Amino acid sequence: MSPAALPLVRIPVGIVVERHKADSPWIDFVWRAVAVLPDEPDTKSWTVLRQEGGGTLFYAGSAMVDLYSSETARYRDNLTSGSPSIWTVLSPAEGAWPYSVAAATADPAEGEAFTEAADNLVEAVPMPDVLREQIESFVAEHHVEREFFKRERRQADPEALARRQHEGGHE
Repeated sequence: MSPAALPLVRIPVGIVVERHKADSPWIDFVWRAVAVLPDEPDTKSWTVLRQEGGGTLFYAGSAMVDLYSSETARYRDNLTSGSPSIWTVLSPAEGAWPYSVAAATADPAEGEAFTEAADNLVEAVPMPDVLREQIESFVAEHHVEREFFKRERRQADPEALARRQHEGGHE
């Protein structure tokens, strides 16, 4: 693995998930991530945090928010969006709980890419201030503005676009 492919900073986070009774004949519950804790708590995965109003909050587990120097423009765009987010990814799991924590990211493009696996539950949740400050510091230290180069298009060759006769007289 090249050094550019390794994260420069890894930030541990905890993922809080909400479960609500579904108003559906096909599923019993609706699950979604609702928050990111700015550290990895010393709590067992799937610990109930609170029950209220027909819903239950769980500490689902931990993940690492990895920061790469090549992605600072995306982090900066996230930070300046007006509502900085962390994208959480829950993947289907076998066992006592229907999902497991698969990932957390501050990169909007990476978060969107996780939606390609249709079974994943991907949620953008508010970024805690402590994480925002760490990511702002990372961007300030590692961002390099890259000049945009527009490719020049070649002119179309009308002769290359002309119809040609194939052998045998058929086009």
